Amino acid sequence: MLNRRHVLFAATIAAASPTVLFASDHVLTATDAYAAMEQGNLILIDVRRPDEWMATGVADGAWLLNMQDERFGGYLMAVLDRNPDKDIAIICRTGSRTAQLMKVLAENGITRVQDVAEGMLGGPRGTGWIKTGLPVVDAQSAYDAMPKDLTAN
Repeated sequence: MLNRRHVLFAATIAAASPTVLFASDHVLTATDAYAAMEQGNLILIDVRRPDEWMATGVADGAWLLNMQDERFGGYLMAVLDRNPDKDIAIICRTGSRTAQLMKVLAENGITRVQDVAEGMLGGPRGTGWIKTGLPVVDAQSAYDAMPKDLTAN
């Protein structure tokens, strides 16, 4: 079984690393992620910071898990554990943080997570959620829609 503290530590290192590591497998476009969410097959996790959520809004239906929070690894594992029948995808601003996180997850044998590599604002790997015209809600609405019993063990 994967040690939650190890994932947390590795995710923290990935968040602080200036190196951009692009994942080649498990990549979704923003449009495909939205379609899967609409069908009830995908949970999208926005790993950005709260100030970023407030500045741009959040993908409608996304769960907010700040990658810099010390409990991030535990929360991510809780989402995976409690949703074995759903795909999980992560999104950040431009795809850099999610690429780093995908590498850390793969190194720890976690392969159920997909990367919305173009991010919310777009970047080298795509147009982005917002520029594509996909629905966005304010951060408070996104937070209010999340399950309230999600805990990081």
